[in-house]
Amino acid sequence: MSAAVAPWLALIPGMPLLLAFLLALDGRGALWRLTPLAVLPALLGAVLLPVGASAEYPAVLLGAELALDPIGRGLLLVTALLWGTAAVFAQGYLGGGVGAGVSARLIGSEHRHSRPGAAPTEPGLVRFHVFFLLAMAGNLGLILAGDAMVFYAFFALMSLSSVGLVVHERTREAWRACWVYLGMTMLGEVALFSGLVLLVHGAGGHSLAELASEAPASPLAATLLLIGLGIKAGLLPLHLWLPLAHPAAPTPASAVLSGAMIKAGLLGWMRLLPEGEATLWVGDLLVVLGLLGAWFGVVAGVFQSRPKTILAYSSISQMGLMIAGLGVAIQVPALAPVLMAAVGFYAMHHGLAKGALFLCVGIAGRVRGPWILAYVGLPALALAGLPLTSGWVAKTALKVPMEGPLADLSVVLWVLTLAAAGTTLLMVRLVAVMLRERGPSRPLPLSMSMPWLVLVVAGVLLPWFWVPEWTEASLDAYRLWSVLWPMLLGLVVGLLGWAVARWRGWGMPGWIPEGDVWVPLERAGRWWVRVFGGVPGRVHSLWDGVVELLGEGVRGFWNGVLAWAVRGERRMVQWEVMGVLFLGLVLGVFLVLALSLG
Repeated sequence: MSAAVAPWLALIPGMPLLLAFLLALDGRGALWRLTPLAVLPALLGAVLLPVGASAEYPAVLLGAELALDPIGRGLLLVTALLWGTAAVFAQGYLGGGVGAGVSARLIGSEHRHSRPGAAPTEPGLVRFHVFFLLAMAGNLGLILAGDAMVFYAFFALMSLSSVGLVVHERTREAWRACWVYLGMTMLGEVALFSGLVLLVHGAGGHSLAELASEAPASPLAATLLLIGLGIKAGLLPLHLWLPLAHPAAPTPASAVLSGAMIKAGLLGWMRLLPEGEATLWVGDLLVVLGLLGAWFGVVAGVFQSRPKTILAYSSISQMGLMIAGLGVAIQVPALAPVLMAAVGFYAMHHGLAKGALFLCVGIAGRVRGPWILAYVGLPALALAGLPLTSGWVAKTALKVPMEGPLADLSVVLWVLTLAAAGTTLLMVRLVAVMLRERGPSRPLPLSMSMPWLVLVVAGVLLPWFWVPEWTEASLDAYRLWSVLWPMLLGLVVGLLGWAVARWRGWGMPGWIPEGDVWVPLERAGRWWVRVFGGVPGRVHSLWDGVVELLGEGVRGFWNGVLAWAVRGERRMVQWEVMGVLFLGLVLGVFLVLALSLG
């Protein structure tokens, strides 16, 4: 391998890290305008570096390793492209770009809790771009990770830095989404770290290749990886943060949250889940939960009334299709090579299409009525499987291996096919909601229109340049019809429903709220506080009566205990104390793992 490979691989996550550091030092300067340039090493590396390029860095961690495999190369290309276009879009969307000056708070009804007329401050822009760059570095780095320590470090960097993106608007909605996201992220981090410790102990090394092939099958490790990575992948029922975080975050952040970062869980499963018959139950579980998620995302999304929430549930549905394909690859090892490649390409397609759709939500704040169809139409149809787009090739590539004689997968095929009809129905709902948006028409800066155009064109050209043999095979009349008829079915059902609703004056009922399962959990928590919150007060009053009878000595002692408790509570809410408690939690997990390994 060339001597230039090692610094080049390191520069891919290192460039955004360096720029984030300089930007944080600069404070109020204009270095945030350079954010789009941070993806250049990743774009060039995905195109120019050979597949199999790798490098070791003995002085980093326990001996860090970066590598570029075929699936990683495709994901690196699309991920870098998506982060770059989102960074350019943010220049105009958040203010300060060419022809911009409009805050994200003014764009679209998705920011309904924001204060009208607010403009982004320079420190606010700097803060957004610092978190944006840190999350970018984590996302690009975990794709290249060749060992467990590097994967976990970049995964944690991406996940925790995204908190700053979710809470950027600082509205009540943003804070609510932030706490849900942060809580689930911390749970996922502990589960992922614990699962990696078990794998490393079993394999006797920390290379990802060793973990997947040499680590003995451990139900506990597999379960921890399912939880830790499933939270990020939106696996049902660990998806609760998704429909809350996407509407709260600014549109450029939503584009990378859904288009790029959500794939980290999928990539982690592809590289970390142990092989062998003892873990076939993992494949069964992923198939069931993936298909349920594919349909749940459609059903829940249809009842939503905000574009970004609909797109969030669409991401749950699309990830469900990919998760089901991965589950089949685990169930039937003979299909694993071709299905893994198909799932990887599906992830590339989804990143481009979903990124373009999220950017359309930001564009809709500047474009009137039917003109939005010119922007949202093509990426929506591509996501549904429009012929001659990446969606058409991705859906065909995912289903063709399951039609062979190696396994009876007819039920899975039918569910996947009908889920494609559901995707089209969801896109019809999205267009109908976006057409209702009414806002003043304003000039659309090039920094907002060009990123959308790049993603749309890339979605059309990707299959012809990346997998030309798959694209040519998809031109077969039978393959074309197998993808086209579910799309037509969803389109007909969606248009009929839209026409009847307009004719009768009906509105879509809010039977499934944003956040679905989280909403009743919140209500149950409030009920618990309301019912039992007064119990400590009543006990305290009773104790005061007892103290009154026993005398002043006991009263003084009790007041001292209360003062100590108040001081302890104040200490508990400090960040450094919370950090120590988190480390204690990790150490506790270590202790449990040590006892189980012993």
